[in-house]
Amino acid sequence: MSNTRQPPHRAATQAIHLGRHPEDYHGFVNPPIYHASTVLFPTVAELEAARNKRYEYGSIRYGRFGTPLSLGLERAVAELEGGHGAVSVSSGLAAITTALGAFGAAGDHILVCDNVYHPTRLYCDEVLTRYGVSVSYYEPLLGAGIEALIRDNTRVIYMESPGSQTFEVQDVPAITRVAQQHGITTMIDNTWATPLYFKPLALGVDISIHAATKYIVGHSDAMLGIVVANEAHFDKLSRGAIHHGHCAGPDSVYLGLRGLRTLPARMKIHQENAVQLAEWLAKRPEVERVLHPALPSDPGHELWKRDFSGASGLFGIVLSDVPKTAISAMLDDLQLFGMGFSWGG
Repeated sequence: MSNTRQPPHRAATQAIHLGRHPEDYHGFVNPPIYHASTVLFPTVAELEAARNKRYEYGSIRYGRFGTPLSLGLERAVAELEGGHGAVSVSSGLAAITTALGAFGAAGDHILVCDNVYHPTRLYCDEVLTRYGVSVSYYEPLLGAGIEALIRDNTRVIYMESPGSQTFEVQDVPAITRVAQQHGITTMIDNTWATPLYFKPLALGVDISIHAATKYIVGHSDAMLGIVVANEAHFDKLSRGAIHHGHCAGPDSVYLGLRGLRTLPARMKIHQENAVQLAEWLAKRPEVERVLHPALPSDPGHELWKRDFSGASGLFGIVLSDVPKTAISAMLDDLQLFGMGFSWGG
């Protein structure tokens, strides 16, 4: 028998199989849902051993610290992104605040891209600043030029690529190279591309954040957040999540793990349909510009093509100058698209 290490499976295959261990639950294909808070130990020695492992990845000693189900999802997403470990929390915003809260301290300065998800900006402006963290926003296309904004107390650079609503693609490798030279932790919101289409940790990012509510769950029926970290940053991230009391509900975790199985098939259709719709909109007289990095006409297309392996279904358009009544009439009469404060599924 050869001892040669087998090449890793394709991400689509991994998404189907990771986080499953039928041998641990009587051969059933999917893990059961654990509705649990208290974990019982048969002896004092085992209870004390579990207590001593309170920060050890995979230790299960109380429902808030995780269950075999949540651990399965966390390990699956972490492996898909090439991370050391992950934590699951109650929502995408909880994932964002967990990461920022774990690595920001009084007296620190952090840099945040100016096109960031609006609730992230609110957390920075209304919470972090109240605890003595100063926040500066940088132009998302700055690339390596971000070095000019770094201060002696800069501890975090927070990215989002493509950015919310405006969809600029950042030069992530250029930013992470600068950050590593200055010992700065880097984070990115990777919800748009999912772990399938963008691998930020391979490009030097330390922490990848997902609103799993969107594409990982995939059916608009659960709230869930996941944060993936490399080995150097996972312990601090995990402790931060524990100290803030974060945990994800068992039913949401189950739906996230189930959604992960169909993610490759769904993302393929998301991309195909979105590009087709974007190309159609680009020809409409009412549309001034389409904001979609997968289109060759987009300013961020070359960076997207270099760093990403696919695109999701979310993009934006800039309309020509039309009255709000006309926009309302268009939206009110849509039959296939629903209006709501979400990307949907």
